[in-house]
Formats: sequence, structure tokens, C-alpha cells
Amino acid sequence: MKNRPFKQVDVFTDTPYLGNPLAVVLDGSDLSTEDMQHFAQWTNLSETTFLLPPSAEAAAQGADYRVRIFTPGGELPFAGHPTLGSCHAWLQAGGQPRASQTIVQECAKGLVAIRKDGRRLAFAAPSLRRSAPDPALVTAVAQALGLAPDAIVSSQLLDNGPVWLALLVNSQEAVLALTPDHAELKRLGQKVGLAHIESASVATNLIARSNREARAFGGTPASGAAPADAPVGLTVRAFAAPIGVPEDPVTGSLNASLAQWLMTDGLTPNRYVATQGTCLGRHGQVYLARDEAGQVWVGGDVVTCIDGQVLL
Repeated sequence: MKNRPFKQVDVFTDTPYLGNPLAVVLDGSDLSTEDMQHFAQWTNLSETTFLLPPSAEAAAQGADYRVRIFTPGGELPFAGHPTLGSCHAWLQAGGQPRASQTIVQECAKGLVAIRKDGRRLAFAAPSLRRSAPDPALVTAVAQALGLAPDAIVSSQLLDNGPVWLALLVNSQEAVLALTPDHAELKRLGQKVGLAHIESASVATNLIARSNREARAFGGTPASGAAPADAPVGLTVRAFAAPIGVPEDPVTGSLNASLAQWLMTDGLTPNRYVATQGTCLGRHGQVYLARDEAGQVWVGGDVVTCIDGQVLL
């Protein structure tokens, strides 16, 4: 064991302890997969990351660093809040990206571009595969959630590395009132994301309003941006008992895939703010935007809460 630089950051918030915490080991060299998994179990956070030099192949394609992402239950190919939190920690520790405004992260899913503008970071949502879920699975999950079947407006299986069963629900109250049977969700082996879209009038406001937040996603927005004080566009909850996380406070991968689904199908504007974590005493805010090329960007603030060393 040796002392390694370490940070614990809070993601999707500009106020410490209101977002989703992430443990970041800034030097993961010579640690085995078993070492990393054991430490991730010890932190007991939804994710712990380990930063490494990029592979030769990824470096040739412009990668600045490599990240490995672990939950208490296993390794993930990609995850959203670890992407932003790891990038924040890497930059704060002196990391110098090859490009002035873009950082390229290597993960098991592939290369992920991250943009910076002031304090906020935004990552390019990875490619999404989606399909109609088995109705029997939807029924079983709804029962485990305690959700009435007629409350579900639509459902999709969303795969951008992690696989989520996404359920669009007809009321915010129904989303926030759920008390799931996490043991049953674990038995079913399916991570579940729930979302409620705010009213059409809110969506119209989100499209119409524009301010400095547009820069967080790069380019010139065609329809305005979702400013920091905008009404919330989406209320989200995420349940991930199969990987050891009963409820995730704020989930970048889920919000990325939700945005790709909902924007593509015209159910939300091309810019909105999602809120998540209310039932856990958090107030995570995720800034979603689709640029003129159709790329969805997932943005959020990150703050450092612990800065020091870890014996590992």
C-alpha cells in the first residue's frame, strides 16, 4: 500500500452535500481489479473511480486519461456523474487537456468528450440503443415499485453502457411517493429509472428562454438554453439494487439516455433541466441540451468536499 492523491467530490450541484458524491483515486496505477473493487465496497458510495494514463490506442485518438468506474457491486463501462466528477478532480489536480476546451476521457465504453465553460462541465452522451421492454418485466417492476400500471405513460429499455428500464410516469407526485421493494428489484435484476415531464407550458418556457447557460454545451443553441433559474423540465428517480445501490441520488447515464429518448420523440424541448434526489434530501440538477448536430450534452456543477490522500 501507498499514499495516493484522493478527492471526494459532489456532482450535479454547486452546493456541497446536495448532489451525488464520488470518490476519486487520482493514481490507480498498480492496483488490481480486486483492489479497486474492495475499496469501492469500503467507500460504500454509488461509484468510486480510479484514474490511469490512457491506453496507447486511446492516446493516439486524443484521450487525456483513463477512468475505471466501480459501484459496490461491480465495474461499470460508463456512468455519468463519475465522468464529470473524475474530470473535475483531474483538472483540479493539475491535469492539462490536449485541447483548450475539450477533455477526452477513456472508459470501458470508449472515448467520451467533455466540454468546460467556467465552472460547469458537460459530457457528450454516448450512443444509445433503445427497445421496447417485455410487458411482463414492466408489470413485475411496477409491482415491485408499488406503482399503479395506469400511471405508466410509456416505457423503454435504454442502453448507453448501463441498461435502464425507463418508465415515463403521469404525475410528479407518483414518482416522489414511491417506496420500492428493493429486494424484489434486485431479484428481477433490472435497474429502473422513472421520470415525469413537466407541463407543456413549462417546456415552452424552457425553449423560449436563453442566457449564459447556453455556453455550457458549446455551439450556438437553435432554441435557447435552460437557465439556472428555469422551471424544472423533468423529475427523475433511479433505482439500482442489482448493483448494490438501492436509490442513486443523481444519475448522469440515466439522464443522458432519457434525454436522447425524449428529445428524439419530441416529448421534451431540446434544452431542459432535470432534478433528482429530492427523496434523499438532495437537490441535484442536470442540464440537458441537444446541439444542431443532434448530439446530446449532459452538464452539471461539481464541488470538491474532501481533498487529501488515501492509503491504498
